[in-house]
Amino acid sequence: MVKNIASYLVLVLTICVLLQLSFSNNEVIDLSKYSTDGLDLNYTVGHETNIKDNFETSKAHYKTFSPFLGKSFVGFKEAIAFKESGGNYATINTYGYLGKYQFGKSTLQLIGVRNIQNFLNNPKLQEKAFIANAQRNKWILRRDINRFVGKRVNGVLVTESGILAAAHLAGPGSVKKYLRSYGLDNFSDGYGTTISNYMKRFSGYDTSFLKPNKKAKVSAL
Repeated sequence: MVKNIASYLVLVLTICVLLQLSFSNNEVIDLSKYSTDGLDLNYTVGHETNIKDNFETSKAHYKTFSPFLGKSFVGFKEAIAFKESGGNYATINTYGYLGKYQFGKSTLQLIGVRNIQNFLNNPKLQEKAFIANAQRNKWILRRDINRFVGKRVNGVLVTESGILAAAHLAGPGSVKKYLRSYGLDNFSDGYGTTISNYMKRFSGYDTSFLKPNKKAKVSAL
């Protein structure tokens, strides 16, 4: 029994000596050489006003365009609106195109809109104008839709929604030239956006809601 206790004490003393030697060999770090002077230690998100502004911007974005609309008709028109104006009903661009969908004055006249100020101040009228113009374009391009949908032009699969989006950008006459030249006559707007761009960007949406209508007009509001 005494022998076992002696052996235990020797073991404990040995461990203590080893630990002492280990700590005595470690390098001592002089923390006085380090300082946080001059460093920006504010890692918070930022001012409360900025958070509010960002939140309002986010809400505005989802009012104009939502990815959850998918390939529906509403998704189609909202995607075009977001590309054209960011969804702003009151905007006028540097070339004089108007509203959420960036209509030209001559196009608006074709579908029965003549009061430009009323058009800019009337979101319901702008939504009706988009549908009427798309219906008219669908009638003008009905043969080209039947002929080219499912084919590839400039490497882009032609779809009805792509054709109608391109017609919104460039007019139905330019889309006819593009398709019938198999992409050689590729209209470009003042900002460099081409028919081919819109054919690809707005491909595959459901535009069956739109009925071809040669005489499509905006009804009075």
